[in-house]
Amino acid sequence: MSILSLHNVSKAFGSLTVTDDVTFDVPDGQALGIIGPNGAGKSTLFNLITGNLLPDAGTIRFDGRDVTREPAMRRCLSGVGRSFQIPQPFEKLTVFENLVVAATHGRGLSETEVTGICAGVLERTGLLRKANEPAGRLSLLERKRLELSRAMATGPKLLLLDEIAGGLTDGECKSLIETIQGIREEGVTIIWIEHVLHALISVVERLLVLDFGKVIAIGEPSQIMESREVREIYLGIDV
Repeated sequence: MSILSLHNVSKAFGSLTVTDDVTFDVPDGQALGIIGPNGAGKSTLFNLITGNLLPDAGTIRFDGRDVTREPAMRRCLSGVGRSFQIPQPFEKLTVFENLVVAATHGRGLSETEVTGICAGVLERTGLLRKANEPAGRLSLLERKRLELSRAMATGPKLLLLDEIAGGLTDGECKSLIETIQGIREEGVTIIWIEHVLHALISVVERLLVLDFGKVIAIGEPSQIMESREVREIYLGIDV
């Protein structure tokens, strides 16, 4: 069963088409990676899935329902969680308080009801010891973990990760991958946009390639990375 289905989804800003007739499915529990050059339409695609943008054409179905015109808040309450490329926590709030905000709004529960949930998320993402630390004092890796934690605090069935490994050292990246793999093993469906290919390929089962808003290829990572067209478009190699 597919937890997410996009059918002929298109989005344009004036004369610029940024998502062009995109169609794909994501089976429940699968991890899908999305790659493509800068400006390919990857983040716009995420905004369409989360409801931050509405498509000009096509349909989006999540968990068996047509959510094409649903607002972002309703999709979040239904189980669509997202991290952002540039972490922007509430810096004066503690790590724990940041999660409480995400959990109460993302689950529609009271602060009392989400206390145990937030503690559990911090333990799974390796931030429990930083629970009472102001978010503004965190390192880059810790901020990335907080961004992941806030998305997980909403209780997602589908987790969208936007370049979460960007800017990290190899050691930090490896540590974050282990956390994401743990979330994956819990059965959460993941769609991950990433330029750090070795991180992406170590987690995902399929790769989707975007270029100028179009789906160029989708399939197993080894198959996709051996594609002549993908290497020419994404890697800039004249094959």
